[in-house]
Amino acid sequence: MLNVLEIVLPVFLVIGLGYTIRRQGLVDDNFYQQVNKLVFNVCLPLLLFYKIAGADFSSNFNFRLVLASSAGVAFCFSVAYLYGKWRNFPAAIHGSFCQGSFRGNLAYIGLAIVFNAYGDSGLTRAGILIGFLVPVLNFFAIFALLLPQKQRTSYQEIAKQILINPLILASLFGLLWSFLHLPIPTILDRSLDIATGMTLPLALLSIGGSFSLEKLKGDIWKAALSTTMKLLFLPLVTGILMLLLKVSGLDFAIGLLMAGAPTAVSTYIMACHMGGDGELAGTIVMMATALSAVSYTLILLFLRMYGIQ
Repeated sequence: MLNVLEIVLPVFLVIGLGYTIRRQGLVDDNFYQQVNKLVFNVCLPLLLFYKIAGADFSSNFNFRLVLASSAGVAFCFSVAYLYGKWRNFPAAIHGSFCQGSFRGNLAYIGLAIVFNAYGDSGLTRAGILIGFLVPVLNFFAIFALLLPQKQRTSYQEIAKQILINPLILASLFGLLWSFLHLPIPTILDRSLDIATGMTLPLALLSIGGSFSLEKLKGDIWKAALSTTMKLLFLPLVTGILMLLLKVSGLDFAIGLLMAGAPTAVSTYIMACHMGGDGELAGTIVMMATALSAVSYTLILLFLRMYGIQ
């Protein structure tokens, strides 16, 4: 239990530090907005490229892990969408509810938990997994918001949103670099090592800085159900699929931890820009982020119980 807490608590203490800094007025909301842009557009792409490009692709890529994780997302999307349709949720609520149930904060919180638990080797494998999962998540997120509105989905627009995503681009370049066994020049390697060191701390601080109890004002029941699907149902489904596909060891742990990542902040941004219910989306993000400290503790205890350390 102590080992698990040593993995989980540091991540959420840094998130708490970001919240405290903003509450104390040391920085304003605009500062965290700029930090978030910096992390998303520069820091995380550099980190993903650096860790993936420097890895041996053949020994770190697991197709069955990618397949199980992607299938878990698709299954959870389908269940959430069909449930919202069955309950006749209004279009805006339906989209935000559905998106919040499967789109996880892989890059900010998922990577931090994996790194704390399994170090650089875990971070590299998780980075490669993100390279394949981010397009899948973006694809289903767009469908989750557009389908309830009965609008014709433009496949060109979906492709554009996927292709211009900096995390996807960085992952693809890293995968190509690794696949071709290209060396990283020493000067570039040391520069990236310094620059990427700020990524996870800044990402966690920005999560804390954007946290606000005032956002917990949407439909609490729907937010709680969406949060439950994200933190418990998706990891359970992904875990079952990985077992069926015989994914084991470190890859199994990474797949479970990434599936258990709380709802991504980007779901709120997309909901506001694509006709979703922004208030509900914000509530889901805040609730899932807070409760993921508990769910991650349970997942890590499960992994330790079965000897995956």
